[in-house]
Amino acid sequence: MQDTLDTLVTESINPSTVQIDALDTLALVRTINDQDALVAQAVRAELPAIAQAVDGITARLRRGGRLIYVGAGTSGRLGVLDASECPPTFGVSSDLVRAVIAGGDRALREAVEGAEDDPAAGAQAMVDERVDEADAVVGITASGRTPFVIGAIRLARDRGALTVGLVCNRPSELDPLVEVIIAPLVGPEVIGGSTRMKAGTAHKMVLNMLSTATMIRLGKTYGNLMVDLKATNAKLRQRARRLVALACGIDATQAEAALTRSDGEVKTAIVMVKLNLSADEARARLAACGGFIRRVLEEG
Repeated sequence: MQDTLDTLVTESINPSTVQIDALDTLALVRTINDQDALVAQAVRAELPAIAQAVDGITARLRRGGRLIYVGAGTSGRLGVLDASECPPTFGVSSDLVRAVIAGGDRALREAVEGAEDDPAAGAQAMVDERVDEADAVVGITASGRTPFVIGAIRLARDRGALTVGLVCNRPSELDPLVEVIIAPLVGPEVIGGSTRMKAGTAHKMVLNMLSTATMIRLGKTYGNLMVDLKATNAKLRQRARRLVALACGIDATQAEAALTRSDGEVKTAIVMVKLNLSADEARARLAACGGFIRRVLEEG
C-alpha cells in the first residue's frame, strides 16, 4: 500500500474552494452546490460498468447467492443504509442484501479508530459471512486503498465470489482485485479529503442503482411500482392499497378487498384483479413466471 495520499484525486486541494472560509453564507452553500452538480456526470460516465455489475449481481442472486457490501467509515455506513432499505422496499429477506462495516455496529454512530487499517479483519468478516462462489461482494472505498476492504475483497475473490469495486480514484489498489471497477471521478472535495461529501454522494447514487436495478431485474417491480414491498406499518399499508389501485385501475376500497383476499400480498392482489383469479391461482401463476407480473399478464 502507498505510504502517501498525495497521488489521490480525492485527497487533493480543490482550487475552486480555497477561499471558501471568506465567503458569505449564501455564496458558501452555492459553492458546495456547484461542486455537487459535478457528481451526476461523474456517475454517468460509469454507467457501462454499473450495468455490468448489475447483470453480474443479478445472476448470482438468481442462483441463490447474496449481495454483500463491505466498507469503512462513510463508505461502510452507506452500504449498511442501502442494505437495510432493501427488505421493506422490495420484500426480500434481510439475508439477501448484507453489509459489513469495519468496526461493527458501533462504527455506524462513531469513528472506530484503526478499524479500517486491518486487512485481516476484512478477510475474517468474509469468513464470518460464509462468502462463497454464489455471492457478489461490493467493496466500497473512496480512496480505493482501504486495507479492511482490500482484505475482504481478496478473500471473497479467492472463494469465487463476484467482486465489484466502488471507488473515486483511478487507478486504485482495488482495480486488479475485482472483476468490475466502478470509479466515478468526482474530483477534489470542497473540504480537502472530506470524502463524505462528493465521493459519498457518488457512492450513494451508485448503490441506489446497484440495488434498485438488480431488484427490477429480479421482478420486484411492475413498471415503476414497488409491488413486493412489505406493508409493516400504516404508511406502507396505505401505499400497498394505492399500488393495487394504480396498477388495476380500481378504487381504494376495491384495492383493500383484494389485499385482504391476498393476505396483504400486493403482487398477488394485482394478478387476482387483472386476471380474475383466486389468490392461490394468482400465486401459482406468479411462481411459474419467476415472480414477474408483466410475464403473467402477457401469458394470461
